[in-house]
Amino acid sequence: MSPNRKTRKQSTNESNKRALDATVDLTRLLDIVAAFSKQTICVVGDFVLDEFASCEISRVSREAPVLILRHRHTEAYPGGAANAVNNLADLGARVVPVGVVGTDAGGRALLDHFRRRRINTSGIVTARNWLTTTKTRFLAGWTHTTEQQVLRVDREPTETLAERVQAAVELKARRLAKRADAVLVSDYGLGAATPELVRKLAAKRIMLDSRYRLREYAAAGVTAATPNEPELEAAYQVQIGNNMRNLDELGERALHELGVEALVVTRGKDGMAVFQNGARGNRPPRHIPIYGSDVPVDVTGAGDTVIAVFTLAVAAGASYFEAAHLANYAGGIVVMKRRTATVTRAELESTLRREATAQR
Repeated sequence: MSPNRKTRKQSTNESNKRALDATVDLTRLLDIVAAFSKQTICVVGDFVLDEFASCEISRVSREAPVLILRHRHTEAYPGGAANAVNNLADLGARVVPVGVVGTDAGGRALLDHFRRRRINTSGIVTARNWLTTTKTRFLAGWTHTTEQQVLRVDREPTETLAERVQAAVELKARRLAKRADAVLVSDYGLGAATPELVRKLAAKRIMLDSRYRLREYAAAGVTAATPNEPELEAAYQVQIGNNMRNLDELGERALHELGVEALVVTRGKDGMAVFQNGARGNRPPRHIPIYGSDVPVDVTGAGDTVIAVFTLAVAAGASYFEAAHLANYAGGIVVMKRRTATVTRAELESTLRREATAQR
């Protein structure tokens, strides 16, 4: 066989293998989604307020080569761990958030949102002298044109949480985690969710989404983690790109170092890679192709949706591979929405039924 034919055959075999990896029982996934409302999820993490300032381009400034924007309106949405909470609520789960907000406008806005949705806020500590992280995105466009993001301004706390606040968060997290079917840890590096806190949690299962310190959660009792590809690259200072060998090696390495049962790497337009520990060692990585369009409308908060659906699915009895498939569907749905969006249970069920019909 010529080298070119051999390469093509290997490529075909690899494509066939990935096609098989993508196969899952959609009826089974629907049954799992039907059990979402029976689950209680404790979310321990960093709460963020996402603001979107909608503006119209007025003209170019005479003072500097910048656009002058005429403000239309501003919308606010729960972000970070609060977005994960919002997704879980829209999926029908009983959700208990644990974290910190300030006494400022951002903190009040998040608490008001949760209370309107009848979400239990007993696990949220309100701290004086604490700045609720607020990310303001300025969107601009000409009249009758689509708005685009032109600037983002982040207001974040510059100091660490006071010890008494950390102690209060730990007390609430340890108490509420025991009662939950799963704990979702959303670590944006703001101080509420830490490896030290997670090590003290007694929970059935702990799912991790850590933006900056994935490797610090080694031996912390984490059950599974869902880093995106850039986070995995940053953790090991290795670029993956189109090198699947690097992806597989880093995934296996993280799986081993963290001591988790599963690692789901989200890869944007390239879908997901699922790494699992088995009774006889690590299983071969399995790849799930992207669901929907590879040209997203808005990826803001998509990772929060993924970890929310993945956690809820595992709590409802899904295997890690089934849970990753459901999270992949949810991610494909949410990136086609504008702003910090969520996926509802009805949307997920509708997508699964449509896919099942197409398969038949």
